Amino acid sequence: MKLISWNIDSINAAVEHKSDRGLMTWGVLETIAEAKPDVIAIQETKLKVEGLTKKQREALETLFAGYHFYTNSSSARKSYAGTMLITKDEPINVAYPTIGAPGEMDQEGRIVTAEFENCFVSTVYTPNAGGELARLADRQLWDDAYRAYINGLNEQKPVIFSGDFNVAHEEIDLKHPNTNHHSAGFTDEERSQFSKLLDAGYTDTLRAMHPGEEGIYSWWAQRSKTSKINNSGWRIDYYLVSNRIADKVENIKVVDTGARQDHAPLELEINL
Repeated sequence: MKLISWNIDSINAAVEHKSDRGLMTWGVLETIAEAKPDVIAIQETKLKVEGLTKKQREALETLFAGYHFYTNSSSARKSYAGTMLITKDEPINVAYPTIGAPGEMDQEGRIVTAEFENCFVSTVYTPNAGGELARLADRQLWDDAYRAYINGLNEQKPVIFSGDFNVAHEEIDLKHPNTNHHSAGFTDEERSQFSKLLDAGYTDTLRAMHPGEEGIYSWWAQRSKTSKINNSGWRIDYYLVSNRIADKVENIKVVDTGARQDHAPLELEINL
């Protein structure tokens, strides 16, 4: 079973904008399609609440012919956040859950979960703690609620869940840890919450397969034109699996996106 997860940072940029960045984004989608994954998980779709437009759907269906599309869009803010699953096989069930998160977080389209015969596959776009950590308290409540949600799934079937978790877990997971201890995504609070998630019975597949390996990142800041050239990145995107299927993981890698900055996809192969 092959799965790919990616924070696309706007489907519009890929489908409807003809800038260089949009073309690069479309190129990454072509790379994903060529891999013929069983499930594609997308975060930060920025779709309208109605979901894919006709143009967007037609464009994606040229790449993923015969696949099934499931979108969860934000009803709280227009063209904000949002997640999507694209599946080769039709799931038994698809859920767009609310988890009891604070504020508008439950209305921002942040989770899609598909149930298959042997597992759940879920994707998440975790809220950012925000500038000056204004949302950090709410972020911690989200983390508690999300952990409880995943645990509920795990009680029924093993879970494969991926996405932009907006946290670099350990110092090895970003280029400059010493200057970022009070930055969103690397606070003690966020890192502790991610540890609690793993301790609840889940495996960080990439770190399990590459323990101690430095320089593996999934995100490079767009505002710095040299961040990717210098590999000055963060690893904030993950594939996590229930511990009881961790030994089934065969490979996990960051997909090369060339010169494109921002997020890179993750590709997971697991034998269920």
